[in-house]
Amino acid sequence: MLNINIICVGKIKEKYLKEAINEYSKRLSKYCKLSFTEISDEKIPDKLYPKLEQEIKIKECTNIISHIKKDSYVIALDLNGKEFTSEEFSEKLQDISMQNSYITFIIGGSLGLTYDLLKLCNLKISFSKLTFPHQLFRVFLLEQIFRAFKIQKGETYHR
Repeated sequence: MLNINIICVGKIKEKYLKEAINEYSKRLSKYCKLSFTEISDEKIPDKLYPKLEQEIKIKECTNIISHIKKDSYVIALDLNGKEFTSEEFSEKLQDISMQNSYITFIIGGSLGLTYDLLKLCNLKISFSKLTFPHQLFRVFLLEQIFRAFKIQKGETYHR
């Protein structure tokens, strides 16, 4: 069975998001082994200057890198990444799973990911040019992974 780990910065505080994440996690248990690694987010001061912004990103990303499994196929969620339709994303996940039993998705903090971390990734994807709250984005990602499996299996859900 495919193992999917989602490494994300910050904790989920909102009950409605926890419920959505739990629901999609339950649905996905039929298709893959899903796990989450939550990385503590760094406090961002009101007055943020470029050097401090870079220091914060480096701290968060160093922590993320330390949690990436060695043989994992790593996918970063990045505004400058490749955009897919749901069908293309489904096909891509299927292709990846033929060669890898472990996939890691990375959702960075509010300041984004460092260049060094992005270089380590096998793939960078973007769901939209819009900016979303990182906590809400976890739900988007889980929904799209679930949709991808439903498409692969030819099961009703995707329209």
